[in-house]
Amino acid sequence: MARHFKVPHTLVLLFGMIVLAWLLTLILPAGGYDTVTNEHGREVVVPGTFEYLQEAESPPAWDVFMVIPRGLAASQGIIFFCFIIGGTLAVIRATGALDAALARILKHFGAQPALLILVGMLAFGVGSATIGMAEEYIPLIAILITLCSAMRMDTVAAVGIMVVGYGVGYGAAFINPFTVLVAQEVAGLAPTSGLGFRIAMFVPLMAIGFLHVWRYASRVRADPAASLVADVPEAQPPEVHPPAAITVRHRLVLTATLVGLVAVVWGIMRHGWYLVEMGALFVALALVIGLLSRMPFDEMARQFTRGAGELTGTALLIGFARGIELMLSDGQVLHTIVHGLAEPLATLGGEFSAVGMVFIQSVLNFFIPSGSGQAYVTMPLMAPISDIIGVSRQVAVLAYQMGDGFMNMIVPTNAVLMGILGICGIPYGRWFRFIWPLIVQLLIAGSAVIVVAVLIGYH
Repeated sequence: MARHFKVPHTLVLLFGMIVLAWLLTLILPAGGYDTVTNEHGREVVVPGTFEYLQEAESPPAWDVFMVIPRGLAASQGIIFFCFIIGGTLAVIRATGALDAALARILKHFGAQPALLILVGMLAFGVGSATIGMAEEYIPLIAILITLCSAMRMDTVAAVGIMVVGYGVGYGAAFINPFTVLVAQEVAGLAPTSGLGFRIAMFVPLMAIGFLHVWRYASRVRADPAASLVADVPEAQPPEVHPPAAITVRHRLVLTATLVGLVAVVWGIMRHGWYLVEMGALFVALALVIGLLSRMPFDEMARQFTRGAGELTGTALLIGFARGIELMLSDGQVLHTIVHGLAEPLATLGGEFSAVGMVFIQSVLNFFIPSGSGQAYVTMPLMAPISDIIGVSRQVAVLAYQMGDGFMNMIVPTNAVLMGILGICGIPYGRWFRFIWPLIVQLLIAGSAVIVVAVLIGYH
């Protein structure tokens, strides 16, 4: 029976959560905290000031639909930024530079299994930690499987290199525009703030992932029968065509992309750039890359439009997710929920409360696998909770990105994961057996990182 269970589309889940939010406005008592304006000009709650409101009215049922366009309008800045990012990435992908570069990196270390795993995971991890790559990796899985097969590793090891790399990259993301920057925007933090700590935690977390994949790959190399998919014909390595060689144009495109990323970080840190300035730079980057690769202007426009269009679903998820917050705020029960979650967490102390946030975010990732959507659903709750329990909002963002990134490697609602497994013919049950021990290790390590962040006053 469980085999036929199908998780609803994320948009269906979010609409259901909007309806649930409306029902909560009918059931829960309205309440509110006093607020003050912090040094960033954002309102934050004052711990200990919560009180119930006696004369609050619940929103009408029609608001279930009204909050959706309102949510899209309220999120227009990040939505348009996502469209621009998607368009720029599509232009970069169309040049073939990313595929050629990653394929060359993997092939260069193909004769040394440990280096192949390490360099491959680092390449995928850094790509996800910086510009939020995930779906873009899917075309490379066939190349990776071929290289692993040549060194007597199976498809599970190949997928592990890719998925664990990008999962840790999301969990310890540096400047991922779809997760970190969105969560920091909702939490009222300066974009890319706290970057040094995230870079530092990336190394040990990636080391844990590498050891897990390498131990499994070593067992399969020693005994092919130890493969989790040894008896699955669909999961055996397919034949693929060799990747295109990297060209001078590819190198120019990659150099321009790197310069663009450095310019974004510089602009944010030195001149306070945000969504408008970053969006403008990525539009310019798409044009420069198109010119360097001698792409016709019409083709640039088509690729940019296609890439932006691919993120329409993400844009809708962001708007729907924002609608949940608006519904709870309209019914004046958002602070009631914050109060209910904060009270038990506050009794645990700052360190354990922050760890509790990681596990809450991890559970919610099953229902909201979209990183941006999860940020908009949860950060309006977690940011004020962090104020109340006495930890910084930066710690709350850290808890969110760990819960989102780590669980992306295991939840069956993650479309990227299920797409990769489907292409490789790996049954989800076999993948689960491979990945769940690593998820446990990463959650434990992530909890330790969160405790350290609280103790050093990470902000």
